[in-house]
Amino acid sequence: MPAWVDGKLVFYADSPPRRLMDLFSLKWSSMVLHALYHWPGLRARTGELQRSLQGISKKMLFQTLKELEQRGLIARHVYDVIPPKVDYRLTPLGQTFAAPIEQMYQWGLDNQAALDAMEANLRAATDATSDAPPSPDPAASVD
Repeated sequence: MPAWVDGKLVFYADSPPRRLMDLFSLKWSSMVLHALYHWPGLRARTGELQRSLQGISKKMLFQTLKELEQRGLIARHVYDVIPPKVDYRLTPLGQTFAAPIEQMYQWGLDNQAALDAMEANLRAATDATSDAPPSPDPAASVD
């Protein structure tokens, strides 16, 4: 749990909130979980997932699937057929984790105007920064 130290909230590296947010360090993890949560039959093959997640590379998809499997959020099922067939599905733990993700995704759907405003603010700030003359390097003047 986060702790109060000298009147300030401290999130230790092993605190549950930090460990939870670590799951989002992979850009695509929540989207893969979201896709599997809604997939017909609750299982999907790699190619199907890649086609449904526009912009994900095959390498990134495999890395994401591997990490989610190692964490116990998804299960990989290999069929004993030729050619090989593999599919992925949420584990019971993955299903419990997918529920809060669904709430976040619903917030995004309900608040598209807010997301558009955030992107516009970021774009404006980025454009302003790239248009500004370079500031002097403060480290260069330190003796």
